[in-house]
Amino acid sequence: MNFAPLLFAAVTQGGLSHYWHKITDKTFTGVYNVNTFDLAMMIPYFIVLFMLALYGLHRYVLLYDYFVYRKNVPPAPPPVENWPKVTIQLPIFNERYVIERLVDAVAQFDYPRELLDIQVLDDSTDETREVARACVERHAIQGLPISYIHRMNREGFKAGALENGLKTAQGEFVAIFDADFIPQADFLRRTIPYFLDPASEGKIGMVQTRWTYLNSDYSLLTRVETILLDGHFVIEHGGRSRRGTFFNFNGTAGVWRRAAIDAAGGWEHDTLTEDTDLSYRAQLKGWKFLYLPEIECASELPVDMNGFKAQQARWAKGLMQTAKKILPKVFRSDVPFFVKSEAFFHLTANISYPLMVLLSTMLLPAMIVRFYQGWFQMLVIDLPLFLASTCSISSFYLAAQKELRPKTWLTTFLYMPFVMATGIGISVRNAQAVIEAIVGKKSDFARTPKFKIEGKSGTFAAKKYKNKAGWMPYFEVALGLYFGLTVVYAIVNENYATVPFLLLFVWGYLYTGFMSLSQSWFAHLRFGVNAPEMRPASSGAPGF
Repeated sequence: MNFAPLLFAAVTQGGLSHYWHKITDKTFTGVYNVNTFDLAMMIPYFIVLFMLALYGLHRYVLLYDYFVYRKNVPPAPPPVENWPKVTIQLPIFNERYVIERLVDAVAQFDYPRELLDIQVLDDSTDETREVARACVERHAIQGLPISYIHRMNREGFKAGALENGLKTAQGEFVAIFDADFIPQADFLRRTIPYFLDPASEGKIGMVQTRWTYLNSDYSLLTRVETILLDGHFVIEHGGRSRRGTFFNFNGTAGVWRRAAIDAAGGWEHDTLTEDTDLSYRAQLKGWKFLYLPEIECASELPVDMNGFKAQQARWAKGLMQTAKKILPKVFRSDVPFFVKSEAFFHLTANISYPLMVLLSTMLLPAMIVRFYQGWFQMLVIDLPLFLASTCSISSFYLAAQKELRPKTWLTTFLYMPFVMATGIGISVRNAQAVIEAIVGKKSDFARTPKFKIEGKSGTFAAKKYKNKAGWMPYFEVALGLYFGLTVVYAIVNENYATVPFLLLFVWGYLYTGFMSLSQSWFAHLRFGVNAPEMRPASSGAPGF
């Protein structure tokens, strides 16, 4: 007779009955009474949990909009007989490693050369000036209509450079590419026809294309970044554009109608996300935006943790600045309520970062208080709120990968713990940025350095432009150790249901903290991933 199944059942039954007794234990019933300290701890704890759950539920709304309105996509435009003149703006600042790659790609455009007006808008302060100028002169000699415009100051940063370029721009339309992008040769021939479609009645103000990534498989960090950005470009942009709500230009890999820029008041530099700011002002003026995910533009992902954190913090701060500036105008406008509500959730989404940090500091004392109130209450009340926040994240990004890579999307499950942990890990830096935006503290435009790293080759350890770590990683490591103590506390008190969530905090804070502090050493680490994606995939900011 085989006793193994019986033994397994007995052990399982005993374990389950013991755990059930633990969570329904009424030892403190009639003994424990809520005091002022407990209320002072639990009230903000539940407020934070509820707000995080609310933004988590909004991700489900975006998923709903994406799938329910999936037929609301732009139809193919009719053939173009008379092509318009297009200005191509290439804003750069200290991009010695990638500027030639960008100009060479633009020089391959199969658009009529006499209808091109290419501007290299250089605010550089290093040898990039010589590299860019020589590159422009080389292509100009070959007949490419390209000019080099260098400013002696960075007033307005990228927005100032774009506005300065418009003073001499000749095109009816303006295409913009950041230094680390490589547009395909047919980019303009595929995007411009949508502006000229008679059915649009000349109301299309901007066309945004989807980013793909040259170095997605460089490291675990770039793989996580790919999943994050795919979620933004597939579900966020897809859901908003299909439903008919406002969405934003991403600062690059898109084309504007010059008249839409002028009608909206031009580029303004009072926020760090000048692209989102102009996008909302233009749409409030009645201009329509199109999102074309089938048109791809390859880009280079940040490969160092400090650069990635600087990029995310800039986006987080800029969106909150834009929320303060734009949301009052949105609420006063006559757009439908669903457009206003989506604009609110879109522009304020990064408030979740300071809420996440606040939750981090309250978890251990909240667990202690909840222990005396009974584990059953924690499982019934706390756990569903946690799931509303965390499961929405995984569902959001898994759905995006399934849409893009239906044959291999299941491998994304392996990366989801790292995606969620990374989101937690960068919460400290982003929380600081969001709070600075709320209180009105100004800061410079912190560019994201790029190193011409494609596929899994190359390194950034010996190159310029690396961001400094500062004091923040030490705080992140301290938080990681703090959460290590909460894991120990949870295990000792047999609160096993919370351990997986707590481990995400431990890994997230320690990973981002140690990666920032040990950047050069981690540059030599690689993880087993697929072959590099050297061109845009057939399909493929900000944020969590």
